[in-house]
Amino acid sequence: MKIAMVGQFPPHVGGVGVHIHTLSKELVRQGHEVYVITYPHKDIKDIDGIHVIGTKGLNIPGVRGLMFKKNAKKALENLLKKEKIDIIHGHYLFPAGAAAVEVGNAHGIKTYVTAHGSDMFEVYKKQALMRSTIKNVLKRADCVLAVSNALRHEVIATGVAGISQKTRLSWNSVDIDKFSSEVNMSFRNELGLDDKPVVMFVGNIIKRKNVESLIEAKKIANSDYYLVIVGNGPLFKKLKKKVEDENIRDVIFTGSRDDVENIIPSCDVLVLPSFSESFGLVLIEALACGKPVIGSNVGGITEIITKDVGLLVNPNKVSSIAGAIDKVVNDDEFRLNLASNARNRSLKFSEIDIPYDEVK
Repeated sequence: MKIAMVGQFPPHVGGVGVHIHTLSKELVRQGHEVYVITYPHKDIKDIDGIHVIGTKGLNIPGVRGLMFKKNAKKALENLLKKEKIDIIHGHYLFPAGAAAVEVGNAHGIKTYVTAHGSDMFEVYKKQALMRSTIKNVLKRADCVLAVSNALRHEVIATGVAGISQKTRLSWNSVDIDKFSSEVNMSFRNELGLDDKPVVMFVGNIIKRKNVESLIEAKKIANSDYYLVIVGNGPLFKKLKKKVEDENIRDVIFTGSRDDVENIIPSCDVLVLPSFSESFGLVLIEALACGKPVIGSNVGGITEIITKDVGLLVNPNKVSSIAGAIDKVVNDDEFRLNLASNARNRSLKFSEIDIPYDEVK
């Protein structure tokens, strides 16, 4: 079959891109042909047998959404002139999902959309003007996929006619060969770190990810560790300046990286203190690397972290985050016990779910 995906894709960095890449690779492995229409980037190229189509326009967060909807629709229409596409799949309800359903409906092509999290938890809930647009996407899609049960419930709660019958769970998955529990100290060596424990955050540095509380937790810690923050975003400069101005020791910002599979094995515990989170892909990547995890007691994170692999915290209380980190860092036996269970927990998320009825 020929499948057209719409959404974020490498070289763009992010969880949606990882999800599309993983699904597309498996489809290609099974003999299907996959085309991905993604945001503009100077380094767009085909990878892993996947045809990648970059759109035109400005790649500026905050303004690129409306432009991408228009340009992705145009790219889809051009693709349909050349190829007989069997399935269109939009990842993220707006703008990718909107582009997918409009073209799919116009041409009578089965259309799937995946809700990835902030499209529902942030855009739908907090931007009243976007609610009718997102409801329209949900209404027009043939099938709606959600990456966690928490997110599935949010989609159903919109009350769109027939939404509960066509909304399904479709887990994120982790490549357990790429993310390995083999010892890898290359990142520590690159940063020149000694044998002090490393507490790590990997993700976008935005308000929702609550990185500032992680830095505040470092200030009141009763344990001695490096805090390594991997990622970039609108709060990067502000938080880096905060660390410098307040002279908070042993906090390292690496900026955005595309080799997290080589970075996570260097940490002792990975922390995701988000205020809201549909899933938390980096958590299962850390588990696959045999690492204990700490995450907020919210959304899809609670579906990943069990008491035998990590701790859940209150993201609104810095003391809760600090206490959990202290517990893992200071108690060697406890930390090693969590680590010993981590890899097995990740196996639950290692199978790639092909969500299409037409392929099963």
